[in-house]
Amino acid sequence: MSKLLLIIQREYLSLVARKSFIITTLLMPVLMVVCMLVPFWISDVNDNSGARTTVTVIDETGHLTDVIKANSQYEVIPLRGTPGKTDPRKFFKEGPSNVDALVVIPADVLNHPQVNVYSEKAVSASLTSYVTKCLNDTLSHVKLLQHGIPNLDKIVAESQVDVNVNNVKLAADGSQSSSSTDVAMLLGMILALVTYMFVIMYGAMIMNSVVEEKTNRIVEVIVSSCKPFQLMLGKIVGVGLVGLTQFAIWFVILSVIMGFMPHMISGPDAAAMAAASRGADVASLPAMAQVMTTLHSLPLGLIIGCFVIYFIGGYLLYASLFAGFGSAVDQASDTSQFSVPIIVIMIIALYVSLGCMENPNGSMAMWCSLIPFTSPIVMMVRLPFDVPLWQLALSIVLLFATAAAMVWLSGRIYRTGILLYGKKHSFKEILKWVK
Repeated sequence: MSKLLLIIQREYLSLVARKSFIITTLLMPVLMVVCMLVPFWISDVNDNSGARTTVTVIDETGHLTDVIKANSQYEVIPLRGTPGKTDPRKFFKEGPSNVDALVVIPADVLNHPQVNVYSEKAVSASLTSYVTKCLNDTLSHVKLLQHGIPNLDKIVAESQVDVNVNNVKLAADGSQSSSSTDVAMLLGMILALVTYMFVIMYGAMIMNSVVEEKTNRIVEVIVSSCKPFQLMLGKIVGVGLVGLTQFAIWFVILSVIMGFMPHMISGPDAAAMAAASRGADVASLPAMAQVMTTLHSLPLGLIIGCFVIYFIGGYLLYASLFAGFGSAVDQASDTSQFSVPIIVIMIIALYVSLGCMENPNGSMAMWCSLIPFTSPIVMMVRLPFDVPLWQLALSIVLLFATAAAMVWLSGRIYRTGILLYGKKHSFKEILKWVK
């Protein structure tokens, strides 16, 4: 045990002391927040950039000239045209030079609702959507008027019902709390992606470390003082503790941010959040208040605890495979032969988790959350949706039992392959080592 602890200590301290680890650990939460805010910032800058698109609208019907109106994004030049006489090529050749797009409303647009937008460059999707919305609203109104029924458009408008569906979760003690399926799905997907990325990252780190020590022949000196299984297990546990340390630091940082969030929401938003906590409509809240209210309604303690457990189990399972297969190669360039099948399995698990988001309690989601090779990722998607306790317990038992078996099998591969040089080994040869 003293030798094993020494190996674990060496692997842990060598990684934690690196500048890359410190910088990554401290900057990753900031980068995640920035990545979430950058799309909104870019959209805001794009909307307020001041560059307006000039659009000429030629109306061949004679009464839809002012349908498409100018706004902060588009400058509209309305013109009347003769049915069937508009020539887009001639317009761009002889017309104003500052026109970016030409919209032609044909005379028979009511019977054949098709409008062309001409441009010498690619037309933006926002312009197409804006033209479509303006014409759809107006033409629908014209169609209603053609029926000759007094106040028909008013009757139709008053008949429109916008139903707001609010998710309310009932607790065992009869209390109610508002929830949001979208936020629960987003949380589950984030946890699944984090598990996927870090299991691969730390597993590859172990494989590279094994290959490096084998290439430099340092392993020949090390195994003269300890058993190969101790060396392999020490690497796996040491790197795993590095991952848990990183998660613990991130948890503290995120807890501080979450603690300040309620104080950042004040006034009407704070009152709305308080009403939502008593079972009011979550959808009426601002976006940030919706997320905060839904997160507080989820069993965050259970989710975080299970996330750590599944990360440890999934890491042990896959890291042992990376370590075992890493001992069977001499150079880092040869690792893809064995690492690709492992990564493919994890990618399949990630795709399954994406498919299970719409139905987290379906049969496929249930079975894949029990299978040890997919459960660390798939179960992350299911956790925010109250997984039955027996499924959770069975999944954890199967995961750690399989991880223990993989550690034992990888140890048999490691003790044989770590001292073999000069030959590429196949899966058939590795199976012989196991036997």
